[in-house]
Amino acid sequence: MNSVIKGAGYVLVHTPEMVVYNGTTQTTERVVNPESEYLKELRDHLRSYDTCVNYWPNQVYIGNATPDDLAQVEFPYYDKVKEGAERYGKYGEIMPEDEFLLLAQACDMFEVVMLEKGFVAATKEKFAADPIITDDIVEKVIEGFEISEIEHFVNEEHAEGLYHENKLVGCVKRAHDIDANLSAHVMHENIMSKASSVLALLYGVRNAGIEKTDVEYVIDCAEEACGDMNQRGGGNFAKAAAEVAGLLNATGSDSRGFCAGPSHALIEAAALVKSGAYKCVAVTAGGCTAKLGMNGKDHVKKGLPILEDCLGGFCVIIAENDGVNPEINLDILGRHTVGTGSAPQNVIGSLVADPLERAGLKITDIDKFSPEMQNPDITKPAGAGDVPLANYKMIAALAVKRGELDRKELASFAGEHGLTGWAPTQGHIPSGVPYIGFAREDILAGKINKVMIIGKGSLFLGRMTNLFDGVSFVIQANTGAEDNSGVSEEEVKGLIAKAMKDFAASLMATEE
Repeated sequence: MNSVIKGAGYVLVHTPEMVVYNGTTQTTERVVNPESEYLKELRDHLRSYDTCVNYWPNQVYIGNATPDDLAQVEFPYYDKVKEGAERYGKYGEIMPEDEFLLLAQACDMFEVVMLEKGFVAATKEKFAADPIITDDIVEKVIEGFEISEIEHFVNEEHAEGLYHENKLVGCVKRAHDIDANLSAHVMHENIMSKASSVLALLYGVRNAGIEKTDVEYVIDCAEEACGDMNQRGGGNFAKAAAEVAGLLNATGSDSRGFCAGPSHALIEAAALVKSGAYKCVAVTAGGCTAKLGMNGKDHVKKGLPILEDCLGGFCVIIAENDGVNPEINLDILGRHTVGTGSAPQNVIGSLVADPLERAGLKITDIDKFSPEMQNPDITKPAGAGDVPLANYKMIAALAVKRGELDRKELASFAGEHGLTGWAPTQGHIPSGVPYIGFAREDILAGKINKVMIIGKGSLFLGRMTNLFDGVSFVIQANTGAEDNSGVSEEEVKGLIAKAMKDFAASLMATEE
């Protein structure tokens, strides 16, 4: 039986100070050109928390609006306010930076995160009021330190400062004196990824309507590397996040594949459950501090706010077939192989057309495609165009070439089979998975029947290969657990007995 999607969680964390101090565009500029006009203007372009919450694409991400709703909003989105916007949504929440710093401290197992006493005292009560944050997590938050101690570590011991409203409120210390993989910078990056993954895990479990003890395996598919000088990417973010989230019955491991990582991980999870190795698997990923303000220079140059001011996180729960929830059909998998090449037509062919053809389906048999769902509000001013729309144009052109779509239907293909992008540019976060929560709902409601999730990645970024990467899979309406359930042991015995009786009767008839 195919595995099913039991539920999904999507979270954002508004981190404007991490834009300033931790995004690589800003940290690089501070080294290369510390007196740049960009750095001087940067703070004037940071959004307030309320503005971040009221932003249409963010409300779609946490489930307070749909992609179809967003498609009706006049572009650009940054100057529009989503009426009735709220912190909490159907799928998750938009957590403010001060509360997130307490969550990060609760995720610290080696006493590298230090927060100032007054800051902890002023924030702990509202952190504890978050309905998804459990008492055992709140109890992990320690009283805090004197600001003089924190300043010492920042000024003298290479610690990474933690800020709120342009004020130093804590730091992340290095975890080793000489190991670059345990430097304060890397520890900061990893703890923030872990903390946002914990938040996503909590919502994923809640939304799936399961107990924490039901989760047997966790796969983390973010873009960070956890390890030390002897095993730089050894892991394990998955088990580390599961520990804080209280998934006591879970083990886990990390899966990496740049932007394609989530799709790889979901296929692996579906296969693990279908094989019977595990009954319930959580696929999760936290955010990436390095990508905060990644396109900030272009945004500031054009008078826009810094739109990449949120860490993203997601969790999808994969479970045994219950006869109700949408299935991941492992018979329809697209693969960008070593021999595929990097030509756009070849890439789309391998990920879209080829797997559908093997299954006897046409491109137009897929109701919705979810490739790279980057928010065009972010990418267009940076010169990258509308990424989802570019993908839909290529898919449509391939359908025309294959005779599966009339040329006059090219213009309407994106509207009928595509989605308006709404995800933050956090690398792995936009890559297909933001639609899974909506897809599950729409399939359950009978609005659509089949969805294709497409993950693509740029392996050449690691300087190990020039190859591109990608995988795809189809989510479909449940075909009915009963139809694939086989027969019980007693039924098998009955069938054998009947067959033997029939055989004996036929022998007697022959002899007569």
